[in-house]
Amino acid sequence: MRVIGKLIAVALFGCAAGAASAQDVKPVPQETTVERAVKAQANRDTQIGIYLNVLPDCTSGPLPTIRLVSPPAAGKVVVKSAKAKATNYKACLALEVPAYVAFYKAPAEFVGADSLTIEVKYPGGRTEIQKITVNVSGAGAQQKI
Repeated sequence: MRVIGKLIAVALFGCAAGAASAQDVKPVPQETTVERAVKAQANRDTQIGIYLNVLPDCTSGPLPTIRLVSPPAAGKVVVKSAKAKATNYKACLALEVPAYVAFYKAPAEFVGADSLTIEVKYPGGRTEIQKITVNVSGAGAQQKI
């Protein structure tokens, strides 16, 4: 009887230890950093990003969470809800899904480079850090025809 009691105790302890170690092992979310440059004109909204989630069956998944990690020094960033339409995207011949669109706007007197960082967290744990440099030109820098 004592041996059976000890075996059961060892078996229960082994299961508990196995469960604890399985809970302790969590997959580390995948994080990537992307650096981009965008051209903009002063005092005009310029699209700096579009964020959506298209599932393999061409429907929309949950939209990502967007956070402004470091704001631009001169301009402002605004995120708006939109509908994204696309054709021939991966295996999808045509789709229309909800999306977030990020815009940057510099003050009228600002000319030069401005930078910002956006964190985009997708469902499933994937995180993308976007370091965006915005090169702002004045109204006189437009191309003449």
